[in-house]
Amino acid sequence: MMKRFIVLSILLVYVGITYSQQTLTLEECRNLAVRNNKELQISFRKIEVAEYEKKAALTKYFPELSATGAYLWNQKNLRLFDLTKLGAVSDLIETFAPDLKDLGHLDIQNIWIGGVSLVQPVFMGGKIVNYNQIAQYAKELAESMNNRKLQDVVYQIDETYWQVVSLTNKKKLADSYVSLLQKMNSDVTEMINEGVATQADGLSVKVKLNEAEMAQTKVDNGLALSRMLLAQFCGLSLEEPVFLADENIERLPMQERKLSADVNEAFMNRQELKSLDLVSKIYKKKEHIVLADMLPNVAFSANYLITNPSSFNGLKNEFGGMFNVGVMLRVPLTNWWEGSYKRNSARAETLIAGLELEEAREKIELQVNQSVYKVNEAQKKLLASSKNLESAEENLRYATLGFEEGVIPALNLMEAQTAWLSAHSDLIDAQIDVKLTEVYLTKALGKLTLDERE
Repeated sequence: MMKRFIVLSILLVYVGITYSQQTLTLEECRNLAVRNNKELQISFRKIEVAEYEKKAALTKYFPELSATGAYLWNQKNLRLFDLTKLGAVSDLIETFAPDLKDLGHLDIQNIWIGGVSLVQPVFMGGKIVNYNQIAQYAKELAESMNNRKLQDVVYQIDETYWQVVSLTNKKKLADSYVSLLQKMNSDVTEMINEGVATQADGLSVKVKLNEAEMAQTKVDNGLALSRMLLAQFCGLSLEEPVFLADENIERLPMQERKLSADVNEAFMNRQELKSLDLVSKIYKKKEHIVLADMLPNVAFSANYLITNPSSFNGLKNEFGGMFNVGVMLRVPLTNWWEGSYKRNSARAETLIAGLELEEAREKIELQVNQSVYKVNEAQKKLLASSKNLESAEENLRYATLGFEEGVIPALNLMEAQTAWLSAHSDLIDAQIDVKLTEVYLTKALGKLTLDERE
């Protein structure tokens, strides 16, 4: 029974450790970052806002129906003439015809007014049409900005992901180098005791070992911070270790290929150009709206009015109403000068947007060409680093054998070790540079999405 309990406890601990140590691929990191990025969530909500505003603009095509109502209480009623000024006639009217006394009396103490109004735009100078087109462009602009932010997030994750992979391999390299120097320090100490090495050799090795241990600490700290940064981007706990699928690969698979710039593809895909093109279209529509304010407006109206007291058949304390229909025409007379200035201002904004679009196209063309150049340069650097590492490993092998046989001094062996360390580090950097330059080129071409595989 006790043995079963121990085995079960070991299994539970193993399962807990396995669960806490998450191993993530690049695509999983991208999906987590997109899901947890607050700026992306905000930009997605802006798309919703733009969609609702588009629907609101569409309602301007339809009649506007409104209802109004009012109640008014008056302290006094109205009398149209004063009978007291008639003298004796007033007394006779009050005696023989008291009903005549109320002929000039109007009961307006309680007044009720209600109405329903319908207004249908007929011609508004094109304002409604242009507002709807602006709303459509605004929605497309929000989508374009969301896509641009998505690409920025994906690039940010890729950059941090490969930085962690790079530092992981550099940590392995630093650990190997420290172990190598520790063994060498032990060997030199024995050689000093045997009298075949000097104290200066021992001090040189110890200095190199101390430097390697300091470099090892810096790599450890940098790797820990990079893991925390990646976890933060992915919305994961900073206390739980995050391991990456590519960090145990010693040599990343690379394809040697010559790339060329496809600027037209970038022009079609880059969200910045789409956004600036939409902004230019919006300003153009604003020009039309300013012009619409200078043109006559025509609208059809229909109303129903009801009042109490009603005066359709004498003034009576009862509800009475009537319909009316008509056409309204509004012709601006004095705002032509103001409108012309506003139109010139809108034209200037349109020109500014056009110039910004042209400038962005020039910058993107340069960016694409630079990205292609960097990818090709990184691939050449990777090839050179691979050959350099082969030479450094061969040199280290001969130096180690010579040191063990006593024909090569410790200083030469340490130089070979340093050259091997530098060559290995350069190879790691070259591999990561190839990955990052390819990602940057993909982003420059406007094709960096969640479907882009590593």
